[in-house]
Amino acid sequence: MANSNRPTTDIRHVYRGTFVHSTQQAPLQILEDALLGVDTEGKIAFIGKGAELDRLSKTFGFSPPDITQLEQHEFFMPGMVDTHIHASQYSYAGTALDMPLLQWLNTYTFPVESRFKDLGFAHRVYTQVVKRTLRNGTTTACYFATIHTDASLLLGQIANDFGQRALVGKVCMDRNNSVKHYKETNQESQEETCRFIAELLGKKYPLVKPVVTPRFAPSCTGVLLGQLGEIAKNNNLHIQSHISENAEEVKLVNELFPESESYTDVYHKYNLLTDKTVMAHGCYLSDEELALFRETGASLSHCPNSNISLCSGVLDVRNVLKHKVKLGLGTDVAGGYSASMLDAVRRALDSSKVLTIQDPEHETLSFEEVFRLATLGGSQALSLDDQTGNFEVGKDFDALRVNVAAPGGPIDLIQCDGPKVVYLSKFFRLKCDDRNIVEVFVAGRKVVPFTE
Repeated sequence: MANSNRPTTDIRHVYRGTFVHSTQQAPLQILEDALLGVDTEGKIAFIGKGAELDRLSKTFGFSPPDITQLEQHEFFMPGMVDTHIHASQYSYAGTALDMPLLQWLNTYTFPVESRFKDLGFAHRVYTQVVKRTLRNGTTTACYFATIHTDASLLLGQIANDFGQRALVGKVCMDRNNSVKHYKETNQESQEETCRFIAELLGKKYPLVKPVVTPRFAPSCTGVLLGQLGEIAKNNNLHIQSHISENAEEVKLVNELFPESESYTDVYHKYNLLTDKTVMAHGCYLSDEELALFRETGASLSHCPNSNISLCSGVLDVRNVLKHKVKLGLGTDVAGGYSASMLDAVRRALDSSKVLTIQDPEHETLSFEEVFRLATLGGSQALSLDDQTGNFEVGKDFDALRVNVAAPGGPIDLIQCDGPKVVYLSKFFRLKCDDRNIVEVFVAGRKVVPFTE
């Protein structure tokens, strides 16, 4: 029986072939010979079996010649969701990974981010990162920008222009003793955050929204954290930051906020843990802290490339899932050297196996579970799962058309008529890239290949 609603708008596209996605019940569901219709608003109007073609075509008013048929080695999957990426760090991705977190920030990150007061430089970097992530299959990104309001607004404009779904955050930090010229006063941070929110919302971009962004507790005073919590509450906004990434960082937070019971308690005290909050890393969170995440509805972004590249730690994803905390994946450029969510999937699998090496009783993550983290899990972590994350009627058609047999690609198909789960596993594991991602759709609009 087809899952469908009679559309209030006309059908724009109908696709037939294999669709793979996650549901709340199943980490991986493969729909072979399926029909999916997209209406003129970019939403999924129906999804059913190929055998139901006659009935669906009469119900939704399309004819068989209008159908786009996928090839033998192609499938559609949901667009991937990057729940944590620093757009401003893309210019040095793949370099400068020779220091632990706090020293890395002072030596490389803050000096580079301070350059974004130059809007020409900002435009070049932000254009490159949005285009690259879209080519890599990231249809939704949760971006950190910098403390510069105008450059942060520019990032929102560029994401909108290229059709990417994005949460964009102007970074807030009123404490930085190492790179003194890269910080704001408390008043500047509050006022500029309000200006950023007002101007970005005023643009009425359909897919780009602001996210309140205290960089992390060590770079913010308690006063600023409290003000940002109020701003987010008063405007019903998303919140993003970092937590428990590195052992030295955790120790520093305990010294800076001795009145708080834990790192998580710092954010909770200032009303920054909500059901629209995503915190990156969480490698050293206690069970009590995870329980507080669950209680408040806050989510975590697992950034395995960065965790390994900066020797920060390894997140026990199984324990996070056991506590029923919402969880997605992040590339965390440039602590993570790759802007590809395919890499994040591979590193998440590798990190889980490292934990199993250390403790053979540890239950290693399955490929199917990590696939869900990269898609539906990410949309849930960003509280966007009512709009995107899988192929359900009424959601936006955010999708990747994948060809595992693309010319020049890294996959050699030995068993050409093998089960589709084999194709999917190879796509994620064998260093596939944008050669295998034939088309990218966001809200029903084809955004890759680029038209310019």
